[in-house]
Amino acid sequence: MLYTLHELAYASAAPFRIGAQLARDFWTHPFNPAAETALGRTAFASAELFESVTRRYGKPAWGLETIEIDGRKVRTTEQVIWASPWCRLVRFARHLGDLKRAGKPTVAPAVLIVAPLSGHYATLLRGTVETFLQDHDVYVTDWANARQVPMLEGRFDFSDYIDHVRTMLAQIGPRAHVVGVCQPGPPVLAACALMAEDGDPNRPASMTFMGSPIDARLSPTVINGLAEEKPFTWFRSNMIHTVPWPYPGFGRRVYPGFVQLYSFMSMNEERHVDAHHEYFQHLVNGDGDGVEKHEAFYNEYLSVLDLTEEFYLQTIDIVFQQHLLPRGLLEHRGRRVDLTRIADIGLMTVEGEKDDISGVGQTQAAHTLCSNIPDDRRVLYVQPDVGHYGVFNGRRFRDEIYPRTRDFIARNEALSVLPERPAAAA
Repeated sequence: MLYTLHELAYASAAPFRIGAQLARDFWTHPFNPAAETALGRTAFASAELFESVTRRYGKPAWGLETIEIDGRKVRTTEQVIWASPWCRLVRFARHLGDLKRAGKPTVAPAVLIVAPLSGHYATLLRGTVETFLQDHDVYVTDWANARQVPMLEGRFDFSDYIDHVRTMLAQIGPRAHVVGVCQPGPPVLAACALMAEDGDPNRPASMTFMGSPIDARLSPTVINGLAEEKPFTWFRSNMIHTVPWPYPGFGRRVYPGFVQLYSFMSMNEERHVDAHHEYFQHLVNGDGDGVEKHEAFYNEYLSVLDLTEEFYLQTIDIVFQQHLLPRGLLEHRGRRVDLTRIADIGLMTVEGEKDDISGVGQTQAAHTLCSNIPDDRRVLYVQPDVGHYGVFNGRRFRDEIYPRTRDFIARNEALSVLPERPAAAA
């Protein structure tokens, strides 16, 4: 019912949105003599603000057709290497000629960036992907919006997530490196443990976890507290809703992206109100830089996707309530996940000192759990003065976290005894 009401509210606002668009065009028309007056600028800003907060934000484009490496432009091609109804494995192939002109090697370590499946699209990691492209052959998991997947495609749960990670690493081939950002930490770590136990030749040479709830019992945050204080049945009753017609996933039970978005925004309501007030003032004053910065952030932040009921509820149960992975009780399709079987895969953990989503200690718990990894293949790093998003994006990520991650990957690339991976540069 909630999903249907949400769609009804969006449809009901359509006439007002059209009116706001017309008003915006009227007050910016070059033949309108009042366009540059205080009244005109205020009317335009009001219309623009209303339209922006009531708009439906679709999946953003990656926008990485050209990147800059060492001051030179390098073209990239977005390639879909493998796909299921639930995910696309996307590779950003760098142009060989441009790499040579930039003085970069044409063969580089392959890195699989596992994006969060937690409400936002993988494009939230655009800056992360762009930074890793400086020195690596980059692949990223592009997860599907559950409301766009027909019921005939079946379920997608926590075990399916683990299987997807294993399959994508196999598609890339031996000696890849995997980076799990936030939510993927537990299933990626489980996949690596299973591959290590199997002696899988496609197991990664290293794994890096950034702001991940490997052991959510440590340094609990507000989000951890909510997950523990509410009974499991509360999440099933209050957070799961049915996709309405005419979406392709009509009838599927999901955790809607808009519910998670409202939850996150309510945690920092004052900050978001202030940001939109500043946006209004930038519009009135014609501050293009301020407007562009606000729109770049919120166009991404307000773009959300739905999660399947089974994946969301199992994540709550496995990761945040029973803590099965750190307790050594996680089973994957009837098989216990043994983290001590990981012995030849490097491990790096990155945390933010001010992370209010995955508290300090939750990610580095992987070092204790993976007790058989040699010390020379480990890095434990806590970045001062950054919150959750600063762990994988922004200036400090580029200047302080990424260089450490790059060096860690290079060291484990050299130490790896897995078979050579074929050259993958485009």
